[in-house]
Amino acid sequence: MHEIQAIDAHGHYGTYPASSAQERSNPLVCGFMSASANEVASRAGAASVQWSIVSPLAGLLPRGTDTDAFAGNEAAFREIPQVPGLLQYVIVNPLQPRTYDQARAMLKASWCVGIKVHPEEHCYKIADHGRELYKFFEEVGAPVMTHSGCPNSLPADFVPFANDFPSVRLLLAHLGNGNGDNQRPDLQVRAIQAARHGNLWVDTSSARSILPGLIEWAVSEVGPERLLFGSDTPLYHVAVQRARIEAAGIPPKAKRLILRENALKFFKLDPALTTRSFAR
Repeated sequence: MHEIQAIDAHGHYGTYPASSAQERSNPLVCGFMSASANEVASRAGAASVQWSIVSPLAGLLPRGTDTDAFAGNEAAFREIPQVPGLLQYVIVNPLQPRTYDQARAMLKASWCVGIKVHPEEHCYKIADHGRELYKFFEEVGAPVMTHSGCPNSLPADFVPFANDFPSVRLLLAHLGNGNGDNQRPDLQVRAIQAARHGNLWVDTSSARSILPGLIEWAVSEVGPERLLFGSDTPLYHVAVQRARIEAAGIPPKAKRLILRENALKFFKLDPALTTRSFAR
């Protein structure tokens, strides 16, 4: 399947900060989960990934309300178009309102193809801020990717907003992640099934995706059209995450949809787009 030039719908770049006592006691792990934009692109290229859609770790971490998504977006907007193989998510944080106008402006650039929200790292509940966010998503018409599966971002909490805003396309990250609900692996799939307008998807960027049967079960429940390949690079190794899709017990057509075709439709990317630096 390496002839398929994949699209990684969930990536990052930058330094993973040691923000907790546990992380500070083990700096090697933080180093392993850090990578420059060029390193992320190089690893992706070696795994036959044509495009990685990334957000800067500096805009998400360390966890808490002091994280500056605005500054992280500004740095990414300058750097990402200079790195072949990368496209940008602009981070929107409702607790940092100026990221709304920032996103309006950045989404006009060809390399900025979607919005990223992270209720866990930015410490707000999607149930409390979802309507405000969805109104904005509807206004700008951009696809959205969100962390999901933890207490502030339970997949079921997105469903009422998905049902009220049928034009908004939202990608739930981390198939199988259920840290906030007794480790249940089915939360993202059940949310997709509950969305009345077919406007929820899930990416495969979870440590749980290595479980035998999870990818296959998700495909049987919602169809391969609802899954997008994601690696969560550099926190996980992109080649390993891709190998899980390639080894899945699903038809070759389903693998092609997950690795590439679904992302082309979700992000409305031109399939003829080549891996190159964008002209500013």
